Amino acid sequence: MAWLLILRELCGIGCRRPRRDSEMNETSALVVLVPEAESTVATFRQRYDPAAARGMPAHITLLYPFKDPEQIDPVVLSELGSLFARFDSFSVTMKRTGQFPGVLFLQPEPKEPFDAMIKAITRTYPEHLPYGGAVQDPHPHLTVADVAQEANLLGVAEEFDRAAGGKLPIQSRVSEVSLMATREGFWHRRHGFQLRCD
Repeated sequence: MAWLLILRELCGIGCRRPRRDSEMNETSALVVLVPEAESTVATFRQRYDPAAARGMPAHITLLYPFKDPEQIDPVVLSELGSLFARFDSFSVTMKRTGQFPGVLFLQPEPKEPFDAMIKAITRTYPEHLPYGGAVQDPHPHLTVADVAQEANLLGVAEEFDRAAGGKLPIQSRVSEVSLMATREGFWHRRHGFQLRCD
């Protein structure tokens, strides 16, 4: 898929040599962090997901790329806070894996609340389309592995199935959206936006 190639370029995913600071454009992303998944996916993400090596925790992406961190001012933070406060918190379960070309991921269920937030963000910030506009209908997912050679994915998937035996499903409560931003190429959490308590 063309959008995966663009995503890999934007994230540095699939790029096995370290990128110099001069090659990195600072950026930001809106994500749902899933700490409950870390014990199951951390080993695989550290080995197979370059975003993890750059400090990105286990997460489900709502919008990437977002604004340059220098453009995120109090007005933007207030807009985002108001946007996410309209959404109820909800529970999510991840019990199945799925695959894109070269990518192994966990599928969040239900996916509809993520879809609704993605659509609301893109309506508010139409200049910031998911994955740079490379994909019209983004599929919410938690990346477990992103391998440069797609032929290797089957082995990674089988290894993950063995390692995750008895650890699935993963249950999580989504009550916050995190604004992640890069600094010198590494991700850090900059702000959190609470969803409405039900």
